[in-house]
Amino acid sequence: MTTVDRAPRGLLTAGKLSPMRQVPQAIARPEYVGRMGPERVTASDIKTEATIEKIRRAGAIAAQTLDVIGQALQPGMTTDEVDAIGHEYMIAHGAYPSTLQYQGFPKSLCTSLNEVICHGIPDSTVLQEGDILNVDVTAYLDGVHGDTNRMFLIGEVDQAARDLVTHTKIAMERGIRAVKPGREVNVIGRVIEKYAKRFGYGVVREYTGHGVGEAFHSGLIIPHYDAAPLYNDVMEEGMVFTIEPMLTLGTAASKQWDDGWTVVTADGSRSAQFEHTIVVRADGAEVLTLP
Repeated sequence: MTTVDRAPRGLLTAGKLSPMRQVPQAIARPEYVGRMGPERVTASDIKTEATIEKIRRAGAIAAQTLDVIGQALQPGMTTDEVDAIGHEYMIAHGAYPSTLQYQGFPKSLCTSLNEVICHGIPDSTVLQEGDILNVDVTAYLDGVHGDTNRMFLIGEVDQAARDLVTHTKIAMERGIRAVKPGREVNVIGRVIEKYAKRFGYGVVREYTGHGVGEAFHSGLIIPHYDAAPLYNDVMEEGMVFTIEPMLTLGTAASKQWDDGWTVVTADGSRSAQFEHTIVVRADGAEVLTLP
Protein backbone atom coordinates (compact mmCIF):
# COMPACT_ATOMS: atom_id res chain seq x y z
CA MET A 1 0.00 0.00 0.00
CA THR A 2 1.29 3.48 -0.80
CA THR A 3 0.15 6.93 0.16
CA VAL A 4 -0.48 9.75 -2.30
CA ASP A 5 1.28 12.98 -1.40
CA ARG A 6 -1.39 15.66 -1.58
CA ALA A 7 0.16 17.75 1.20
CA PRO A 8 1.54 21.18 0.32
CA ARG A 9 5.19 21.35 -0.69
CA GLY A 10 7.44 23.46 1.48
CA LEU A 11 8.37 27.06 0.89
CA LEU A 12 9.69 27.72 4.39
CA THR A 13 12.27 30.47 4.93
CA ALA A 14 14.14 31.47 8.06
CA GLY A 15 12.55 34.02 10.37
CA LYS A 16 14.12 36.45 12.81
CA LEU A 17 15.79 35.22 15.98
CA SER A 18 15.06 36.75 19.36
CA PRO A 19 17.84 37.25 21.93
CA MET A 20 19.06 34.10 23.68
CA ARG A 21 16.99 33.24 26.74
CA GLN A 22 18.72 33.21 30.10
CA VAL A 23 18.92 30.40 32.65
CA PRO A 24 19.24 31.17 36.38
CA GLN A 25 22.76 30.62 37.66
CA ALA A 26 21.46 28.23 40.32
CA ILE A 27 20.54 25.68 37.61
CA ALA A 28 23.41 23.31 36.78
CA ARG A 29 24.69 23.39 33.20
CA PRO A 30 25.96 20.52 31.02
CA GLU A 31 29.73 20.55 30.52
CA TYR A 32 29.49 21.83 26.93
CA VAL A 33 27.77 25.11 27.82
CA GLY A 34 30.01 28.10 27.23
CA ARG A 35 32.38 26.42 24.80
CA MET A 36 32.39 25.18 21.23
CA GLY A 37 33.68 21.82 20.09
CA PRO A 38 32.60 18.22 20.62
CA GLU A 39 30.85 17.05 23.74
CA ARG A 40 33.09 15.28 26.24
CA VAL A 41 31.75 11.74 26.61
CA THR A 42 33.09 9.58 29.45
CA ALA A 43 30.17 7.45 30.70
CA SER A 44 29.19 3.98 29.50
CA ASP A 45 25.93 3.42 27.60
CA ILE A 46 25.06 0.82 30.27
CA LYS A 47 23.56 2.70 33.21
CA THR A 48 23.14 1.90 36.89
CA GLU A 49 19.63 1.85 38.33
CA ALA A 50 20.39 5.10 40.14
CA THR A 51 21.33 6.80 36.86
CA ILE A 52 18.30 5.35 35.07
CA GLU A 53 16.07 6.86 37.75
CA LYS A 54 17.71 10.25 37.19
CA ILE A 55 17.15 9.96 33.43
CA ARG A 56 13.50 9.07 34.11
CA ARG A 57 13.06 12.26 36.15
CA ALA A 58 14.71 14.41 33.48
CA GLY A 59 12.66 12.64 30.81
CA ALA A 60 9.44 13.34 32.71
CA ILE A 61 10.19 17.07 32.72
CA ALA A 62 10.85 16.96 28.96
CA ALA A 63 7.58 15.09 28.36
CA GLN A 64 5.63 17.46 30.60
CA THR A 65 7.11 20.37 28.66
CA LEU A 66 5.64 18.89 25.48
CA ASP A 67 2.26 18.50 27.19
CA VAL A 68 2.25 22.18 28.18
CA ILE A 69 3.28 23.26 24.69
CA GLY A 70 0.60 21.08 23.11
CA GLN A 71 -2.08 22.75 25.22
CA ALA A 72 -0.96 26.19 24.05
CA LEU A 73 -0.35 25.60 20.34
CA GLN A 74 -2.65 27.37 17.89
CA PRO A 75 -2.46 29.12 14.52
CA GLY A 76 -0.91 32.56 14.81
CA MET A 77 1.74 31.62 17.39
CA THR A 78 5.39 31.92 16.45
CA THR A 79 7.87 29.12 16.92
CA ASP A 80 9.79 31.51 19.18
CA GLU A 81 6.73 31.64 21.46
CA VAL A 82 6.84 27.85 21.55
CA ASP A 83 10.47 28.07 22.64
CA ALA A 84 9.56 30.55 25.38
CA ILE A 85 6.92 28.22 26.82
CA GLY A 86 9.33 25.28 26.85
CA HIS A 87 12.18 27.32 28.28
CA GLU A 88 10.11 28.71 31.14
CA TYR A 89 8.67 25.31 32.05
CA MET A 90 12.06 23.60 32.19
CA ILE A 91 13.78 26.26 34.28
CA ALA A 92 10.75 26.48 36.60
CA HIS A 93 11.34 22.79 37.35
CA GLY A 94 15.07 23.19 37.90
CA ALA A 95 16.15 21.74 34.55
CA TYR A 96 18.52 23.23 31.98
CA PRO A 97 17.27 23.16 28.34
CA SER A 98 19.91 20.86 26.83
CA THR A 99 19.88 22.33 23.33
CA LEU A 100 20.67 25.85 24.57
CA GLN A 101 24.32 26.54 23.61
CA TYR A 102 24.87 22.95 22.50
CA GLN A 103 27.62 23.49 19.91
CA GLY A 104 26.24 26.97 19.39
CA PHE A 105 22.52 26.14 19.08
CA PRO A 106 20.76 29.38 20.10
CA LYS A 107 17.44 28.15 21.50
CA SER A 108 15.99 25.95 24.23
CA LEU A 109 14.28 23.41 21.99
CA CYS A 110 13.91 22.53 18.30
CA THR A 111 10.82 23.36 16.23
CA SER A 112 10.77 21.46 12.93
CA LEU A 113 7.90 22.70 10.76
CA ASN A 114 6.42 20.93 7.71
CA GLU A 115 9.41 20.10 5.45
CA VAL A 116 11.96 20.50 8.25
CA ILE A 117 13.28 17.05 9.13
CA CYS A 118 15.07 18.07 12.34
CA HIS A 119 16.99 20.79 14.22
CA GLY A 120 14.69 23.66 13.28
CA ILE A 121 15.53 26.86 15.16
CA PRO A 122 12.61 28.69 16.83
CA ASP A 123 12.18 32.18 15.38
CA SER A 124 9.53 34.65 14.20
CA THR A 125 7.91 32.09 11.86
CA VAL A 126 4.12 32.08 12.39
CA LEU A 127 2.26 28.78 12.65
CA GLN A 128 -0.50 28.46 10.05
CA GLU A 129 -3.66 26.41 9.83
CA GLY A 130 -2.69 23.06 8.29
CA ASP A 131 0.91 23.00 9.47
CA ILE A 132 2.54 20.03 11.16
CA LEU A 133 5.14 20.77 13.81
CA ASN A 134 7.71 18.64 15.60
CA VAL A 135 8.88 19.93 18.98
CA ASP A 136 12.07 18.30 20.31
CA VAL A 137 12.81 18.85 24.00
CA THR A 138 15.72 17.64 26.10
CA ALA A 139 15.94 18.46 29.80
CA TYR A 140 19.18 18.31 31.79
CA LEU A 141 18.64 17.58 35.48
CA ASP A 142 20.90 16.16 38.19
CA GLY A 143 23.70 15.43 35.72
CA VAL A 144 21.70 13.62 33.01
CA HIS A 145 19.62 14.36 29.92
CA GLY A 146 16.09 13.14 29.07
CA ASP A 147 15.33 13.48 25.34
CA THR A 148 11.95 13.27 23.59
CA ASN A 149 9.99 14.79 20.73
CA ARG A 150 6.46 14.79 19.42
CA MET A 151 4.41 15.92 16.42
CA PHE A 152 1.57 18.42 16.68
CA LEU A 153 -1.18 19.25 14.16
CA ILE A 154 -1.95 22.95 13.79
CA GLY A 155 -5.67 23.31 13.12
CA GLU A 156 -7.14 21.25 10.26
CA VAL A 157 -4.42 19.26 8.50
CA ASP A 158 -4.73 17.47 5.13
CA GLN A 159 -5.13 13.70 5.25
CA ALA A 160 -1.75 12.79 3.73
CA ALA A 161 0.16 14.75 6.37
CA ARG A 162 -2.17 13.52 9.13
CA ASP A 163 -1.52 9.92 8.07
CA LEU A 164 2.23 10.55 7.96
CA VAL A 165 2.15 11.74 11.57
CA THR A 166 0.07 8.76 12.70
CA HIS A 167 2.28 6.21 10.95
CA THR A 168 5.51 7.81 12.16
CA LYS A 169 4.36 7.41 15.76
CA ILE A 170 3.49 3.77 15.09
CA ALA A 171 6.90 3.26 13.44
CA MET A 172 8.61 4.53 16.60
CA GLU A 173 6.45 2.26 18.77
CA ARG A 174 7.31 -0.74 16.58
CA GLY A 175 10.99 0.12 16.89
CA ILE A 176 10.62 0.25 20.67
CA ARG A 177 8.93 -3.16 20.68
CA ALA A 178 11.91 -4.61 18.74
CA VAL A 179 14.26 -3.86 21.65
CA LYS A 180 15.56 -7.01 23.36
CA PRO A 181 18.86 -7.89 25.06
CA GLY A 182 21.11 -9.85 22.72
CA ARG A 183 19.77 -8.29 19.53
CA GLU A 184 21.82 -5.94 17.36
CA VAL A 185 20.60 -2.34 17.35
CA ASN A 186 20.15 -2.49 13.56
CA VAL A 187 17.08 -4.67 14.16
CA ILE A 188 15.26 -1.52 15.32
CA GLY A 189 15.80 0.19 11.97
CA ARG A 190 14.85 -2.94 10.04
CA VAL A 191 11.45 -2.99 11.74
CA ILE A 192 10.90 0.76 11.24
CA GLU A 193 11.88 0.76 7.56
CA LYS A 194 9.76 -2.28 6.75
CA TYR A 195 6.70 -0.57 8.24
CA ALA A 196 7.39 2.81 6.58
CA LYS A 197 7.81 1.25 3.14
CA ARG A 198 4.25 -0.10 3.32
CA PHE A 199 3.08 3.49 2.83
CA GLY A 200 5.74 4.63 0.38
CA TYR A 201 7.42 6.94 2.91
CA GLY A 202 11.03 8.03 2.74
CA VAL A 203 13.15 6.95 5.71
CA VAL A 204 15.83 9.47 6.66
CA ARG A 205 19.25 7.85 7.14
CA GLU A 206 21.61 10.69 7.98
CA TYR A 207 20.05 11.45 11.38
CA THR A 208 19.67 8.68 13.93
CA GLY A 209 18.86 7.74 17.47
CA HIS A 210 21.73 7.91 19.96
CA GLY A 211 22.97 6.98 23.38
CA VAL A 212 21.93 9.48 26.03
CA GLY A 213 22.35 10.02 29.75
CA GLU A 214 25.30 11.84 31.28
CA ALA A 215 26.06 12.87 27.67
CA PHE A 216 23.49 14.44 25.35
CA HIS A 217 24.83 12.25 22.49
CA SER A 218 27.10 9.43 23.64
CA GLY A 219 28.34 8.15 20.28
CA LEU A 220 26.12 5.05 20.17
CA ILE A 221 24.15 5.20 16.89
CA ILE A 222 20.64 3.76 16.47
CA PRO A 223 19.73 3.73 12.74
CA HIS A 224 16.10 3.88 11.64
CA TYR A 225 16.67 1.87 8.45
CA ASP A 226 17.96 -1.63 7.76
CA ALA A 227 21.68 -0.98 8.19
CA ALA A 228 22.83 -4.59 8.70
CA PRO A 229 25.61 -5.69 8.88
CA LEU A 230 26.60 -2.18 10.01
CA TYR A 231 25.64 -0.73 13.41
CA ASN A 232 25.79 -4.12 15.04
CA ASP A 233 26.18 -3.06 18.68
CA VAL A 234 24.42 -5.67 20.79
CA MET A 235 21.71 -4.45 23.13
CA GLU A 236 22.37 -5.15 26.80
CA GLU A 237 20.27 -4.72 29.90
CA GLY A 238 20.67 -1.20 31.25
CA MET A 239 21.63 0.34 27.90
CA VAL A 240 19.94 3.73 27.37
CA PHE A 241 19.33 5.34 23.98
CA THR A 242 16.76 7.17 21.89
CA ILE A 243 14.57 5.86 19.08
CA GLU A 244 13.43 8.74 16.85
CA PRO A 245 12.48 7.83 13.25
CA MET A 246 12.11 10.59 10.66
CA LEU A 247 9.74 9.72 7.78
CA THR A 248 8.87 11.81 4.74
CA LEU A 249 6.07 12.02 2.19
CA GLY A 250 8.62 12.31 -0.62
CA THR A 251 12.34 11.79 -0.89
CA ALA A 252 14.39 11.00 2.18
CA ALA A 253 17.22 13.10 0.74
CA SER A 254 17.94 16.25 2.74
CA LYS A 255 19.79 19.53 2.64
CA GLN A 256 20.93 21.86 5.40
CA TRP A 257 20.31 25.59 5.62
CA ASP A 258 23.15 28.05 5.96
CA ASP A 259 22.38 28.38 9.69
CA GLY A 260 24.26 25.10 10.13
CA TRP A 261 21.32 23.40 11.87
CA THR A 262 18.00 23.35 10.00
CA VAL A 263 17.64 20.18 7.89
CA VAL A 264 14.88 20.08 5.26
CA THR A 265 13.71 17.54 2.70
CA ALA A 266 15.40 18.07 -0.65
CA ASP A 267 12.06 18.12 -2.50
CA GLY A 268 10.10 20.19 0.03
CA SER A 269 7.88 17.27 1.05
CA ARG A 270 6.62 17.07 4.61
CA SER A 271 8.46 15.19 7.30
CA ALA A 272 7.44 13.77 10.69
CA GLN A 273 9.33 12.44 13.71
CA PHE A 274 8.63 10.97 17.15
CA GLU A 275 11.17 10.18 19.85
CA HIS A 276 11.47 8.47 23.21
CA THR A 277 14.43 7.71 25.44
CA ILE A 278 14.36 4.03 26.45
CA VAL A 279 16.30 1.62 28.64
CA VAL A 280 16.83 -2.02 27.66
CA ARG A 281 15.26 -4.42 30.16
CA ALA A 282 15.29 -8.22 30.30
CA ASP A 283 11.85 -8.38 28.68
CA GLY A 284 12.17 -5.45 26.25
CA ALA A 285 12.24 -1.65 26.43
CA GLU A 286 11.11 0.65 29.22
CA VAL A 287 10.25 4.17 28.07
CA LEU A 288 11.89 6.84 30.27
CA THR A 289 10.29 9.93 28.72
CA LEU A 290 6.75 9.78 30.01
CA PRO A 291 5.03 12.73 31.80
